[in-house]
Parts: sequence; C-alpha cells; structure tokens
Amino acid sequence: MRALIAVIAALLFAPRSATTQQLPFSLPVETGATTYSASVPTPEQVIGQRVGDRHARPDQLVDYLRAVADASDRVSFHVHGMTYGGRPLVHALITSPANRTRLEEIRRANLQLSEAPGSVSDAEISRMPTVVYMGYSVHGNEASGSDASLLTLYHLAAGEGPTVQSMLDNTVVILDPSLNPDGRGRFVEWVTANRGRVPTSDAQDREHNEPWPGGRTNHYLFDLNRDWLPAQHPESQARLTLFHHWRPQLHTDFHEMGGDATYFFQPGVPSRNNPNTPQRVHDLTAEVATYHARALDRIGSLYYTRESFDDFYYGKGSTYPDVNGAIGILFEQASSRGLLAQTSFGLLPYAFTVRNQFVTSLSSLEAAVAMRETLLRHQRDFYREAAGVARRSPVKAWVFSLGEDRTRAQALAQMLLRHRIRLYELARPLTQGGTSFRPGEAYVVPVDQPQARLILGAMERRTEFEDSLFYDVSTWTSPLAFGVQHAEIRANPAGMLGAPVAEVEPDGGAVVGGPATYAYVMEWGRYLAPRALYRLQEAGIRPLLAFEPLETTVAGERRRIDRGAIIIPVTQRDASSTLAPEQVHELVNRIAREDHVVVYAVGTGLNPAGVDLGSRSAQVLEMPRVALLAGPGTRSNEVGEAWHLLSERMGIPVSLLNVSAVARADLGRYNTLVMAGYGSGLSQAAADRIKEWVRGGGVLVATGSSAPWVIAQELVDERQKDLPRDSVWVAYADVEARSGVQRIGGSIFEAELDTSHPIAFGYDRRVPLFRDDRVFLHPSRQPGANVALYTADPLISGHISTENLQQIRGSAAILARRAGNGRVVLFADNPNFRAFWYGTNGLFLNAVFFGQAF
Repeated sequence: MRALIAVIAALLFAPRSATTQQLPFSLPVETGATTYSASVPTPEQVIGQRVGDRHARPDQLVDYLRAVADASDRVSFHVHGMTYGGRPLVHALITSPANRTRLEEIRRANLQLSEAPGSVSDAEISRMPTVVYMGYSVHGNEASGSDASLLTLYHLAAGEGPTVQSMLDNTVVILDPSLNPDGRGRFVEWVTANRGRVPTSDAQDREHNEPWPGGRTNHYLFDLNRDWLPAQHPESQARLTLFHHWRPQLHTDFHEMGGDATYFFQPGVPSRNNPNTPQRVHDLTAEVATYHARALDRIGSLYYTRESFDDFYYGKGSTYPDVNGAIGILFEQASSRGLLAQTSFGLLPYAFTVRNQFVTSLSSLEAAVAMRETLLRHQRDFYREAAGVARRSPVKAWVFSLGEDRTRAQALAQMLLRHRIRLYELARPLTQGGTSFRPGEAYVVPVDQPQARLILGAMERRTEFEDSLFYDVSTWTSPLAFGVQHAEIRANPAGMLGAPVAEVEPDGGAVVGGPATYAYVMEWGRYLAPRALYRLQEAGIRPLLAFEPLETTVAGERRRIDRGAIIIPVTQRDASSTLAPEQVHELVNRIAREDHVVVYAVGTGLNPAGVDLGSRSAQVLEMPRVALLAGPGTRSNEVGEAWHLLSERMGIPVSLLNVSAVARADLGRYNTLVMAGYGSGLSQAAADRIKEWVRGGGVLVATGSSAPWVIAQELVDERQKDLPRDSVWVAYADVEARSGVQRIGGSIFEAELDTSHPIAFGYDRRVPLFRDDRVFLHPSRQPGANVALYTADPLISGHISTENLQQIRGSAAILARRAGNGRVVLFADNPNFRAFWYGTNGLFLNAVFFGQAF
C-alpha cells in the first residue's frame, strides 16, 4: 500500500505530459466508457484546473454544472435553494435524451410507488428507471466528494459506450455537488490561501490546520448531516423538497474521516440499526456493498464495512432514506484535507481521495442499474407494508395542541409536513392523559398513512435498545423537542380526523381590546415573545416585567395574566423619548401580527385585585447587549446554536467574542455574556476580567460544558458532582465500549421548574430537557437558586447508564445566582440543541432577557 501511494504521488506531482488522457484526471480509472465526447467541456476547460489538482470552489462547481448542461442533451441544471450565506444550492438532472423527453412522466410514475403502491405492477416496474440521488460533501471540509462529483458529471455527460448508455437509460441521476456550499467556501478559501505552488504534507503546515470553526458546518455552524429530520435550515429544507419531489430509490452520501483510516461504506454496525427500519433495507445495503467492494478491489484500495458507523438516527443523510423507501449509503474516505498528507500508509494525495469517491460513485450507478427492479420493488413494498406497520403499532396516532404553545406547535407541524406526513384538524373534543384538546386548536397525526415508519421514528419514546453505543443521539422525540402538549392515542383515531392540513403558517397573535389609552400587557410564553420584546426595546420603549400575576380589566372583562407579563406603557416616562402613543399602537399591532403574541389593551393602571401595573414588584427591563464567547476553546456547534437563535430567529445583534480577546476586550459594551460549549483557553487575566464584569452588574449565562468553569472560578458557590468511575479492572478490549456506554449521546429527561422564578416564566411546572453531556450539578444550598431540578424518575426517552441515571436524579438542571451586582445562570444542559429543541429555547432566552431582574 505504501509503495502504491508513493507511485501515485510521483505521478500526480510530476510535470504534465502533453498526452491527453481519455478521462481528464491524473490517476488511472477504469470507467467503462469507450471514449469521451469532445462536445462536452472538461472541468479544466471551464474552471481552469484539473480535478484533484486543487480544491474546486463552490462557484466553480456551479459554473461547471451550468456549462455541461448547456453542452449536453443528457443534463439539465437547476437551482433548488439558497444558503444562509446567499450561495445557490444546485443540482444536475442526468439521464438519456430519450428519458428527458418524458421526464415528468417518469417522475409521476415514480411517485406512484409511494402514493399508490398497490396500483404498481411488476410489469410496470420492469419499464421504470431507478432514481438515484447523489449527494456530496455535506461537511464542507470533507472536500473530495464534491470534486468527484465533477468527474461523475463529466463521465455521464460525455462518456460513450454501452456501459454509460445503460446507466443513462436505466437511471435518472440527481447530482448534488455540494450540500454545504458555505462550509466548503470557508474551507477552500483557507487551504488555497495557505498553500504554495508546491504542496507540503507537513501536518503542522497552515494548510492542514483550519482555524475555528473550520469548514465542516454551515454559516451558523450547524452540522447539516444531523438536520435531515429536524429540517431547520434552508439547505436542508431545499434538499428535502427536492428529495420528495423525486423520491429516489438509492441515495449516496459522500464524507471523509481521519487520514490514517482507509475507506468505509455501509452496512454499518448491525446491532445499531433503527428498529423502525425493515431488515430488507440492510439486506439490500449489503448487496449494494458488493459493487463497491469489486470496484475498490480493482484499484487496490483498502476498505471496511460493519464498523464505526451506524444507521440509528434518522437525521443523517445515509439513514433518512432508509425510512423513506430508499437505500441510503454512507461513504467515508480517509482525508488528505490539503493536497498532500503524510499518513501511517505514507503520502496521501488529494487526487487519490477523489478517485475513491469517483469510483464508488460509478459503482453506485452500476448497482442502481443491476438492481433496478429490486430497488423499485423495495420502495413499492415498503409503502405497501405501511398499513401493517400501523396495525402492529400500539400507538395509533398522536395529538398535539396549538393552545398556549401555538407557535412551537405550528413549527412542529411545518416540520412534519416537510416529510410528507399527513396532519388533520382535530374533529371533536378529546381528553387524553389528563390533557384536553379542542377542535380547531389541535392537530392529529395518524400512524396509518404511507409515512408510518417515519412517524414512529419521529414521535415515539424509547428507553430499550439492542445496543448501548450510539454514533449520534439515542432519541429525538419531536413533541418533547418542540415543547408542545401532546398525547398518544391507542384507539382507532378515524373519528378524530377532521380536515387535512395542507400547509401551516404561524398565526394566533392578537391585540385584545385595543387601542389602549394607558398600557398594553403582553403575555409571556409564545415562542417569539422575546423577539417582540426586543423590538419594543429597540424602538425606545422601556417595558416592565411583572413578577406577580396580574388581575386586570380588558374590554370590560376581568382577566388574569400569569407572571412574566410584559407591561408596555403607552406614554413613555423617559423625558427624552419622542415616541408618540400612535407609534406605540402601531408597534404593538406589528408584534401581534409578525411575532404572533397576544397583547391586552388596558385603560387604567389600577387593577381590581392583586398588584397594580405600576407595582414596585415590576421591574424595568434593560435591552440585552449580548456577547457570545467564540473561537478556539469553544464547541462551534453550541456557539452556532446560540448565535442562530439570537440573531436569526430573535433578531438580536450578537457580538462573537473570541476567547483569546477577552482579556483585552471592553466588556462594558455588553450587559450579557453567553458561554455556550466553552472548554478551555481563557487566561487567568481573562477570567479575572469576567469576574470583575459580572460583579459589576453583568449577566453571565453558561450552558452545558461551560458551567464547570464558572464553578471552578468561584463566581458562584455551587458544586459539581463527581463522575461515576469504573472499577479498576476493565479488559483492554472493552475499554472503548465501556467508555461509550457511559457517554450520554443524547437523551431526554424530566425536570421540575420553580415557575415563580423569572428564568422559568412562561413555563409549566414540568419540562422535558435534552442532555448530551455529563455535567451533573448538586442542588444549590441558596434559597431560590434552584430554577430546575431533575425529578426522582427523570428518564423520558433515550439511553443512559445505570451509574449516570443515579447521578442525574435530583440534580440541578438550572441554577441562578447573584454575584455581587451581577447575575449568573448555569444550565447543566444545552437548551438550544440543533435548533429544533424549541421547548427549552425559552428558558435560555429568559436568562438573556430577565437575567438582570432576579
């Protein structure tokens, strides 16, 4: 292997020969093409570089797809979305010219496999092409996939001969060259700017050491290969629209891993398959694997299967297709990151990594042709079996309420609709599990529908598993994640189903009794209430936070409003304010319309009972000025989650403050500092600056792994629990597995809130929390500081070891303490997990907006 790689490297970096190769690539590959048409431009003719010689930029990928589509009657170019960074998300549709003349007919016939599977005969299947979705480099710095996509496109557009023609006749290929252009853009800019004319394999060279956050993630630092099911980002939403527009039978997902590895393709670890995925999926995955094995055998590349990676979490690109009637295949290539890397096997050129990805792209198409009827029948039968899956399920439907959680419930409904899951209005009043659901204010999700398996995978609670190790999270129960009132229905739900729900747009905002002559009172608890509050503050209004419930009169009726209400004076007390009452009325109507909050118009500050609107218990809220700790020493995904929530969803400007800059930064510009996923890097001088700033009046909000640092710095007198330890004797072969068992990869637990505390305003007494770390905090000995404690029987869904479960029982989930003139709020968990944990975003936002007030 070392000798082979050395020869390849010598060939790759030797001066170019004047001889033109049949395939425009530096390394030999048997493609099955007899020749390539000169009418189709090569990548080098369009983007100015041979594939594998440099990393192609996102714009170059787009340019090449356009150029080939213009030149070839086999290819069309399409834009299916835009990234946060404004880059187009593009794909090419590739098939024979004959198929292109009836492309819409092919697509509609393909949809019948999932929409009316009983109507599709084997004879019809024998005449249908396979639809193959080829997705490349969802992690932007795992670059070889995208460059391999250029060769794949060229091969299919320009290749001649019976092998290529068979692929074109028997498949419709959706080629998606870059699932994450923003991340790839960061990566390519870095390696290109830090590389000389002659590449170096030195691992210490700047080319091989991307700065934080690296190019793996999207603009807001999210791993898009965890977002297939949550679908919270524009890249994922656009991709899902394309996926379900065609509904492929085979989906490929090209990645990279550490440079000292070889090459992985699925199947993954057999004991870690999701139980909602039928065994036939794994059998077909194994059959497809034989084509990859033969292809890699021919070029002498080492590979492995059935290790490391699994098919459990449905949010990944290789697993989501499995629960949608397709076969998803994960590929992992040992990465060179730069153009040349020193590995345990010797020198690894970038072109070598591209070749492996190209070869398995072709072997995927070879499998799609050879297994065409088998894959088509599998998708048909997958959906034929849906009714049986529903019959066997003890849960026949889920119902969830709009009610007080309206915006969050509507976000859940939107997510489900993106996956072709059918929702219905609730037709009749229902009480289930002590919760009442009303027609017009609840949705029903019956299991008996084509997406039965996906519904179970998205909605169920699970605490028993075949394996105790997980590549990713062990649970993601959607109603708990979105924080909505819901119930399982174990009887036939047919009588509950009202009108089908085709689309959902957030609504429910209202101004009750307006216009106000004295003040408005906004209920707290709607998801976008913090955005509404910030708009008020930004406009110059100084709203008050009501610490006590309010009994007030609205439109002649007496009304009780819970703690946490926001009091909005019509006339501003600030002598410098130029806000007229008409402007206040207009702004209040805007937040009701756009932020979907409920606001009450009040004509007097004198309430019929309880405290008045001007009570000393109500506090004027200062507009948050937020800095978010970022850079090396922090977990980029957790930083991104907080940044996205505050900036993208709530419209709050956020300063990303590098860990290395804290010691010399002017912290006086901020009144709120968020530490999300902090691990290391703060100097003692920086720590002292933060302490001084907090004690001078700042609000420090620390989530997850950041909390232990705050305790260690003695900013608050709180205690972290010791982690449970294994016995001294653990066999060498069992060390990795044993440590994996103790990891909390992602599970859901119940906590009890002190709803009189500002950090818990807008919440009920019990709340499900997502946990993916082992930060265990002792309850505080300070009265009033325990905002949330885990219950005695906390596990709701997911896996946790016996030792960790004992630690979490009764431990603190949220602590809030004063520190001098400032405040400190500690979250043992991450309340903003992957942008879909809507249910606890409000607790984090309460800390940002109300942290100053307790």
